[in-house]
Amino acid sequence: MSNARTLFKRRTMRTRARLQRLASDRPRLSVFRSGKHIYAQIIDDKTGTTLASASSLDKELKGSLKTGADSSAASEVGKLVAKRAAEKGIGEVFFDRGGYKYHGRVKALADGAREGGLSF
Repeated sequence: MSNARTLFKRRTMRTRARLQRLASDRPRLSVFRSGKHIYAQIIDDKTGTTLASASSLDKELKGSLKTGADSSAASEVGKLVAKRAAEKGIGEVFFDRGGYKYHGRVKALADGAREGGLSF
């Protein structure tokens, strides 16, 4: 019987495989959420490098956030990663939700990134 971690890993790999089939030359906006914080990074899979990143632990956000584990924090992280991507000249990405549902904090981060100027 599969445990929760194995099922999560399977969903993650299925999502990434779909992105790689559809990906042209766009980098991917990857999301990780923990119980206390949320993290986002833009990754170039061809070179295996992180182009931009942001999290609820960043100095720019940490003082202004009540907690790193709510939708408002996720939205601010999305805006920050979009701002950092724009500084590097990145405008279009693929959104990699990993094994998470497109719901709650993950959706808030995506909406914040769109508000910040990223398109996906």
